[in-house]
Amino acid sequence: MSKILIVEDEQQIARVLELELSFEGYETVVTHTGTDGLLAFHEQEVDLILLDVMLPEMNGLEVLKRIRKHNEMIPVILLTAKGEIQDKVTGLDYGANDYITKPFEFDELLARIRVALRFSTKAPQTNEQQMTFEDLQLNEQTREVWRGGNLVELTPREFDLLVHLMKHPKLVQSREQLLNTVWGYDYFGSDRVVDNHIKKLRKALGNAGSQIKTVITKGYKLTE
Repeated sequence: MSKILIVEDEQQIARVLELELSFEGYETVVTHTGTDGLLAFHEQEVDLILLDVMLPEMNGLEVLKRIRKHNEMIPVILLTAKGEIQDKVTGLDYGANDYITKPFEFDELLARIRVALRFSTKAPQTNEQQMTFEDLQLNEQTREVWRGGNLVELTPREFDLLVHLMKHPKLVQSREQLLNTVWGYDYFGSDRVVDNHIKKLRKALGNAGSQIKTVITKGYKLTE
């Protein structure tokens, strides 16, 4: 079952989309502001994003721009107001896969969702999207991690942390570097959030978690 993130400030529209998509067999996550939408993207594993352009706190184009810094593959469909041509052009330039103009027919939106998901699942895998370190195998395309032939369940943030560490094996990564890369430059919370996620990642990886070493006063590194 595909999971769709709906970022729409008009609650009536968001509710209708939630109900209609659920009826079609999709799982949904609903947020009503740009900041909440960006947070949901970081914290949950979703397969497609329906993103309104005109949002409170952070507009949809800025949300899209920040999403693309972390994930270039996830399909994003913009929901735009009628006649806002520049928003459509800018959105496509920022990496949107498609757009639909309000008011729209749900059947048309549903067709666009199916096409976007179809192309995303058929994206070719390359060796660059697959990494191995000791008995860990990671696939960026499918966002799966295997250890000794067993699938490891990770949260999206834990997965992104592991990706960064595996791309820089044996190199010390400071908390600041990990925050900037995994959480983004717009994160203003405590850097201790890194410690908490590293702890959870180690636990999820089992014995392989011991390969993530703490370098006192420096940060973390992945080592044999």
